[in-house]
Amino acid sequence: MIRNYQEILKIIEDNREKIRGFGVTRLGLFGSAARGESTDTSDLDFVVEMENETFDSYMDLKEFLEDLFHCKVDLVLMDAIKPRLRPIILGETIYVQGL
Repeated sequence: MIRNYQEILKIIEDNREKIRGFGVTRLGLFGSAARGESTDTSDLDFVVEMENETFDSYMDLKEFLEDLFHCKVDLVLMDAIKPRLRPIILGETIYVQGL
């Protein structure tokens, strides 16, 4: 498992065009990996904004990220973040540049 958030963001940036192909307009890393607290069993948590979001595009992106990082990925839609959690999640989110 990749634990360094810089490595995670670099891999995302290297796959930017493929990720854009899913309709992604913004993608950010949050959770233990963003805080530098992940372990070998940690998942990766991403917040995403998508154009023309469908269930299929969401699931395709989730599966792509899980294949890319070889671990479980929690993918949270920006619009679906509960208001009481929004400041916590967005306060620690590190966004991928160029998406």
